[in-house]
Amino acid sequence: MNPKYEQQMKKGVLEMLVLRLLSGEEKYGYQLITELREGSSGMFTLKEGTLYPILYRLEDEGLVESRWSEPKGREVSRKYYYITDDGTEALMQLMDLWKRFSVNIEKIMEG
Repeated sequence: MNPKYEQQMKKGVLEMLVLRLLSGEEKYGYQLITELREGSSGMFTLKEGTLYPILYRLEDEGLVESRWSEPKGREVSRKYYYITDDGTEALMQLMDLWKRFSVNIEKIMEG
């Protein structure tokens, strides 16, 4: 399979998936990368250079906010991201769009 097609399809859902993961609790970047990889059986294996621009864009749009943790002992400070009320609303809209999108693709693919 041509990796270009897979990459294009993934791009369209990454923001929705990140918002979904943040809807449960705040998370830091590496935690999101791990959960995306494990939750998708390796299909969504992101590098930091892919994830962080998504997080920055979501933050610029007011859909997520971030905070730095206080370091404890030898633990380093981490930047945690959490979903806003606007982000929750956007996630609901994206999930609805995804369901409609999927249903209509299936109709065409099944002939």
